[in-house]
Amino acid sequence: MRSARSMDLPPASGGPAEPRTDWLTLQRLAPYLWQYRLRIALALVCLVAAKVSNVSVPLLLKQLVDALDLKPGDPRALMVVPAGLLAAYAGLRLMTTVFTELRELVFAKATHGAARQIALETFRHLHDLSLRFHLERQTGGMTRDIERGTRALQSLVSYSLFTIVPTLVELVLVLALLGGKFDLGFVWITLAALIAYGIFTIGVTEWRTQFRRQMNELDSKAHTRAIDALLNYETVKYFNNEDFEARRYDQGLDAYRRAQIKSQATLSILNTGQQAIIAASLAAMLWRATQGVVDGRMTLGDLVMVNALLLQLYVPLNFLGVLYREVKQSLADLDKMFNLLEREREVADAPGARELQVRGATVRFENVDFGYHPQRRILHGVSFEIPAGKTVAVVGASGSGKSTLARLLYRFYDVDAGAGRITIDGQDLRELTQASLRRTIGIVPQDTVLFNDSIGYNIGYGRPGSSQEEIEAAARAAHIHDFIAAQPQGYGTTVGERGLKLSGGEKQRVAIARTLLKNPPILIFDEATSALDSANERAIQAELASAAQGKTALVIAHRLSTIVDAHAIVVLDAGRVIECGTHAELLALDGRYAHMWRLQQSSLDGSPKEGLDPPGAAQGQPVAAAS
Repeated sequence: MRSARSMDLPPASGGPAEPRTDWLTLQRLAPYLWQYRLRIALALVCLVAAKVSNVSVPLLLKQLVDALDLKPGDPRALMVVPAGLLAAYAGLRLMTTVFTELRELVFAKATHGAARQIALETFRHLHDLSLRFHLERQTGGMTRDIERGTRALQSLVSYSLFTIVPTLVELVLVLALLGGKFDLGFVWITLAALIAYGIFTIGVTEWRTQFRRQMNELDSKAHTRAIDALLNYETVKYFNNEDFEARRYDQGLDAYRRAQIKSQATLSILNTGQQAIIAASLAAMLWRATQGVVDGRMTLGDLVMVNALLLQLYVPLNFLGVLYREVKQSLADLDKMFNLLEREREVADAPGARELQVRGATVRFENVDFGYHPQRRILHGVSFEIPAGKTVAVVGASGSGKSTLARLLYRFYDVDAGAGRITIDGQDLRELTQASLRRTIGIVPQDTVLFNDSIGYNIGYGRPGSSQEEIEAAARAAHIHDFIAAQPQGYGTTVGERGLKLSGGEKQRVAIARTLLKNPPILIFDEATSALDSANERAIQAELASAAQGKTALVIAHRLSTIVDAHAIVVLDAGRVIECGTHAELLALDGRYAHMWRLQQSSLDGSPKEGLDPPGAAQGQPVAAAS
């Protein structure tokens, strides 16, 4: 269906007015993980067990070193060291790995399950959003946000549960061990180093965040440009603008490259500062431990243990800057995806909305006022009825509001309260569930967009689960079966992105077959044969008339010759009904419709081309041609 006044649409509402704090983002994430709380508890038990085993390794290493402090020839050397300490040392190393792998295995289902649930919920929510949102969206950037948001959840959980929390647990164990076994001097040195390390890391990372954010924005922008150019491949070719699009894409890539260089330079500053703090603290701790050995307060095993403990503790701290940045970025990416989830549904089912009960499918438009923008109304008090089982055609100049009627009937938009109503068998559409309404309506749009799949899939999309025989019967009715059968892959022939491998007429016939397969009680034909040649148009018009037999049909007409047999014809002008009647009645009235009829008939003799607006249309003057 042609976009109706899409340039006049106000921005779609939704999303928080201000950025969400990290804490609120974590609160928003919590319900998705809470359902896996037992697995999280078990993973934490494995985490603590792994860290206890890890911290016990330096303790055992101390015993091993001290056990080596034997006089030459002492028989205990052969008995104590190989049989006891070495076996225990190897066992603790193995248990550290075992508990770590158990933790990841136990928690994998929670991580991937929560990511799957959020991605699916976002996908469903995007389909629930209004047409207004999808007319304004940037597909490349939006898909990038969803991809990053899903990946961010896994990264956030992985970094927090598998790195940050284990490091904190190990820190507590190490500080308790140093303070209990030696003196508080080791604890104060360690704490001072950690505080300095944390302040430096967080400060520099916060400063770096602006470059990281800029890098992501430029990445999304370049990706959006590339996707948009590829989706509009034919337009690019029509205007010979391959080099222009390549330059635009390269500009985006170059800006992204410069942001990457800035990000890398600041990362080098961060890493150098972190290593300086760690080196200073290690030197202070080893100096104190060495002094203790010299004074006789500590053994060589104690010195080795202190060194091993600090190395084990500082290895994960080396990645604290990366972890902090990634956690912050993951929270920002999650926030973007949650913002998508929180976009308000402009058209939502009312509380207690009921299923549509079809008792004949009489459609009524009652004093409908509507505009895509509050200050620009499209329809003004439109009223007409499509009796059950009858066909009513709507004609009028471009911009008169014809396609808007179809969008309102499908509930892509809702009529405001007090601005009239649309009913089916007396039931206000706003009080019905959208699913039951759309099951009842089938449409053949003017601009057919197909999935990048097979022809059989696209026809079968009208009623998923249909048999091959039913798909072929619909194709025959739409006069496209012979064309499909002539293809090497038959119904398995792929149609390409948006159906670009098919001609306009072929795409339109696939759309007709798809709607015929759905077989709903209400049909909308929006210029259903506009892309067909005259011979095929006449053949398919007969099929459409047969398909509409006994059904309620709304026909948006371009060529008036296709709707002469309609039970009623409604003439719109600037969003108002100016004439209504049968073809013969309207000709006898000798008004706007009669003028349009004469204009189109004269085109057969070489006069103004059929379907074009007459002079004056561009200046907003009253026109007398069908859109």
